[in-house]
Amino acid sequence: ALQTKHAGLDAQLRDEMARPAPDAAMIQAIKKQKLRLKEEIGRA
Repeated sequence: ALQTKHAGLDAQLRDEMARPAPDAAMIQAIKKQKLRLKEEIGRA
């Protein structure tokens, strides 16, 4: 389940980066969420 969420955030991040004017705040928020999930996966 956590891996699925992580993959979803990955896709979101790719989509945001592909936009002509990526939203830096959005990218930062997604990266923070990914890091939090990665830590949770590591603990599980």
